[in-house]
Amino acid sequence: MGEQPIYSTRAHVFQIDPNTKKNWVPTSKHAVTVSYFYDSTRNVYRIISLDGSKAIINSTITPNMSFTKTSQKFGQWADSRANTVYGLGFSSENHLAKFAEKFAEFKEAARLAKEKSQEKMELTSTPSQESAAGDIQSPLTPESINGTDDERVTPEATPNSEPRAEPSQNALPFSHR
Repeated sequence: MGEQPIYSTRAHVFQIDPNTKKNWVPTSKHAVTVSYFYDSTRNVYRIISLDGSKAIINSTITPNMSFTKTSQKFGQWADSRANTVYGLGFSSENHLAKFAEKFAEFKEAARLAKEKSQEKMELTSTPSQESAAGDIQSPLTPESINGTDDERVTPEATPNSEPRAEPSQNALPFSHR
């Protein structure tokens, strides 16, 4: 399915002056569409804005970003990957509030997605040194991580501690669950 827009608004877009790091430089001459996009294949949220065919914002939302309202109609966030600070000027406090609300929502979703992908990585990575080599079975399944009741060995019933009699012809063949 790829990347889909999930929320759009209009704003004047600015970037912090890379030389002074103090002054705002307008990157659009007029209000442009600023959209949140969600990429379901990569589980990533981005803020994208185009001025004509030129991308003036392409910012991936990460869990450590924060959106700050600096006035009634202006907000900003820093994007370390793009090495810039973006600023948005809105036509109303309402538009700014809605954008900030969505930023917080998608930032939290990005945090959860990151946690989930880290858990997946931990499950598929090689076992740590703490576990004995014989304890881990492959492929990793919930049963092989925790062991089933049958696999948990109690001291008084160790496997193969007594020779087992061959089944008679009338008995059902022994099968291990």
